[in-house]
Amino acid sequence: MPVSEFKLENELIKQLESFGYEKAQIKNENDLIKNLKKQLEIHNKTIFSDREFSRILTHLNSGTIFERAKKLRDKFLLERDDGSHFYVEFFNTVEWCKNQYQVANQITMKGKYKNRYDVTLLVNGLPLVQIELKRAGVEIKEAFNQVQRYHRHSFAGTLFDYIQIFVISNKANTKYFANNPKQSFEQTFYWTDEDNNRITNLFEFAESFLRPCFISKIIANYVVLAEAKQILMVLRPYQYYAVERIINRVKNTDKNGYIWHTTGSGKTLTSFKASQIISQMPEIKKVLFVVDRKDLDIQTVKEFNSFSEGSVDSTENTKKLVQQLKDDTRKLIVTTIQKLDRAIKNKENYKHLENEKILIIFDECHRSQFGKTHANIRKAFKKAQLIGFTGTPIFAENNVGGVTTKDVFDECLHKYVITDAISNGNVLGFSVEYIGRYRKKDSDVIEADIEPKEVSKEVLESDKRIEKIVDYILSIHKQKTKNKTFNAILATSSTNMAMKYYNTFKKKNHDLKIATIFTFKANEEISDMLDIDPLGEGEVKENKHIREQLEEAIKDYNEMFNTNFSTENFYDYYRDVQKRVKDLEIDILIVVSMFLTGFDSPPLNTLYVDKNLRYHGLIQAYSRTNRLLDARKPHGNIVCFRDLKEETDKALELFGNKEAKEIVFKKPYNVQKEEFIKALKELKKMVQTPADVDKIKSEKEKLKFVKKFRKLMRIKSSLETFVEFNWKDIQIDEEEYFEYLSKYVDIYVEIKNKEDKEETPLEEIDFSLELIREDLINYDYIVNLLKKLKKQQKKDQKEYEKQKTEFLKKFDRDLRLKIKKELVERFVEEKLPEVEDVEKEFEEFWNKEKEIYLMQLAKEYNLDVEKLKKLIDDYFYTGRFPVSNEIKKTLNYTPKLLEWVKIKKVLKDKIRKFIQLFEEW
Repeated sequence: MPVSEFKLENELIKQLESFGYEKAQIKNENDLIKNLKKQLEIHNKTIFSDREFSRILTHLNSGTIFERAKKLRDKFLLERDDGSHFYVEFFNTVEWCKNQYQVANQITMKGKYKNRYDVTLLVNGLPLVQIELKRAGVEIKEAFNQVQRYHRHSFAGTLFDYIQIFVISNKANTKYFANNPKQSFEQTFYWTDEDNNRITNLFEFAESFLRPCFISKIIANYVVLAEAKQILMVLRPYQYYAVERIINRVKNTDKNGYIWHTTGSGKTLTSFKASQIISQMPEIKKVLFVVDRKDLDIQTVKEFNSFSEGSVDSTENTKKLVQQLKDDTRKLIVTTIQKLDRAIKNKENYKHLENEKILIIFDECHRSQFGKTHANIRKAFKKAQLIGFTGTPIFAENNVGGVTTKDVFDECLHKYVITDAISNGNVLGFSVEYIGRYRKKDSDVIEADIEPKEVSKEVLESDKRIEKIVDYILSIHKQKTKNKTFNAILATSSTNMAMKYYNTFKKKNHDLKIATIFTFKANEEISDMLDIDPLGEGEVKENKHIREQLEEAIKDYNEMFNTNFSTENFYDYYRDVQKRVKDLEIDILIVVSMFLTGFDSPPLNTLYVDKNLRYHGLIQAYSRTNRLLDARKPHGNIVCFRDLKEETDKALELFGNKEAKEIVFKKPYNVQKEEFIKALKELKKMVQTPADVDKIKSEKEKLKFVKKFRKLMRIKSSLETFVEFNWKDIQIDEEEYFEYLSKYVDIYVEIKNKEDKEETPLEEIDFSLELIREDLINYDYIVNLLKKLKKQQKKDQKEYEKQKTEFLKKFDRDLRLKIKKELVERFVEEKLPEVEDVEKEFEEFWNKEKEIYLMQLAKEYNLDVEKLKKLIDDYFYTGRFPVSNEIKKTLNYTPKLLEWVKIKKVLKDKIRKFIQLFEEW
């Protein structure tokens, strides 16, 4: 029989008491405040008068979660009653064991609604860790959703905004995450040991993670305050262990070392934390963070500054770097290896550091110039320690001429390989297809067989082959990218091949936005920052003809995006391309080697490969596609137009292990198809038809249906990325599937309407909302469908009625559209039969309805319409929903306190509904 939450809670509290936590009897906010006063007095070894404590409380009770996290780490200058001053410490971040520790449970807080929290860990009286428990068998995500509900209902504006870390558990599974109300479940982590073995059991997790000294260390050193985003982040376990190993290496030895953390695992955050902590050590004169290309320089500096704004200046030229080297107050520098090499050519630039202990951290050290440049750096900084970060080390097996990572950096300090990352859900696996010979099928998709491995260069580069590949890509691209919800890179073997592909795409009839980028000469300015081949296969040669062709492609780009780039301002073009790929404005980017390393873009899900790749170059290229996004992106798609199977297997064995294929490759189509059919049978045992869902009355049975259908949605999300996907294969037709989906959405809407009124078993369930969205449904999409309906009405009334029904069904399948259905349906029934210009009439109808809604809202609550419109415009400009005081200013009068308390939530709901109804598509 599963252990109840009550019993689980009591067992955990007993364990925490054995660690040294004092049990605190705190039942409500008043108790919490009284206890805070007492604990702060103990910690600060003084007594505060009521007036003094009131000033402390006023200081603590203001600001955002981020601002409160800063206050926690700062001392407060208190003016005492006698006029003297006293620094109040809230948390000892230096000697982190020297704090006061308590555990409390079932604290009741009343905000918008009353909530009771399971287990709270208090440090010096402030709630810094909150643990939410579910009984065994309940999905752990329900505990996460409960925390998110607390954010909306009762955390805000209370001392619970000081929470740094949340822990969620159902006893068997336990995860932790930082206090960031906008984060997703994907940003919750399992704790592990140093060898990356998960610690999932609640009590084993507590033993490792919740002991007073350890949790204080995590809060003091490993919760990151990201200034640019104003959010808290917490390191994952492998990041923590890596930083600790680096710190120990620097403190206790003069030896070098390297960190092997797979691509996409967050090396920038790890290196930032290591740099930040070590730069504060008095014995360390400087920390240099060194990258080997200018694109990474900008990306890394941006990310470093997002963790701590202003902590790093971009070294735009060597002169700036020299100034930073000579500035004793500048402890942390980010630069490129090329600039550092140039700076140390003059001894005057570095002689003051020649015999000082400095730390040099190399990002992506598998690409660092291990030869002469490296020797120059070691010669210049005689007491420097070198730490390398790499996702794909250079071993004897993948050494293409030169030294290995171990030769340069000594031993590996911590390892987190691709199989670890995929197993822990920190990156995605891959679906790899090998495509060669092509022939047309009955459908629009072109069928392909694997091409023989040994093919001549003449055949590989033939116009006929390239045209077939382009036709094939065009036939599958929307399927692979889920109707352009994601985008792709096409990797080619040379600049000439890149332009052949670009020009072939250009000749074809399609609606994809295609761009290309590659280097065209080997001068220092460009080779410093861009097209270094991940395989080290040679330099880019000066090629005037290819530059002219690239110039033509950039002209096309300028026309497409209304820009003004050329090969003369190539780097600006590069940055713009990078941004547009990340923003999904480019559908396919054709490259040679650029963007195949060091480029992170979660919306990128597909890599088309027509070049030979091996070892670290192959893993790096594949890994462009496996960044986490949401459930709509189940894996990265790799479509190989060369036989890279043997090279893929070798690379996985080298950078993972012999069993890597079982973890890295997603299940093949036939296996997933059978899983779908099995899940469908289970669903139909419960509800034979979609209509049967309406007969479900109990919350418990609705919960069962939601879980069963959600499983179908998740498998389908993966299945539909395969070229061979066909509804006939999975024993349910599209119409029936979407009828079930409509019922699923109905249950969600029903629960949402009940939300905040009564608790149900469905209240915290994960509905996987991202899988409900229909791709690319926006205002223009709806207008185009309305136009098609209008055309059909003129041709065939019977077919028109059928298409109208199908059109309106779409609004039942998508949560964003469901709220708009009534209005759109009214337009279809009342206006569409009579109008001529559908687009113009629909826009006028929509704007008129918007105006009516706002005027009615203003009239009902006596609001200034223009101020209300400005408030909504500001929301779309800033992305921040208006706070209560901003809404209050739209009133034409000053409400009494109780009146305002009653209407402010209603006004927020009305404004939110307006945005959802008219503006969000």
